Amino acid sequence: MSATLLLLGVLFSSIGVGFLIYGKKQQKLVPLVCGLALIGVPYFFSSSALLFVVGSVLCAIPYFIRL
Repeated sequence: MSATLLLLGVLFSSIGVGFLIYGKKQQKLVPLVCGLALIGVPYFFSSSALLFVVGSVLCAIPYFIRL
């Protein structure tokens, strides 16, 4: 495991916790689901580039889909 992969995992997981807390308190489904996905994504990817792309997309989804 590289340091880049570890740092990206910590970064996206912490953003995911923020989305999860926000989605739960505001009762909004999109940030809640994206938060759960961001917490779990680092466990499934072993490529730093792929993790960056998927994590960035998951971070951007709540800003474009407002439900």
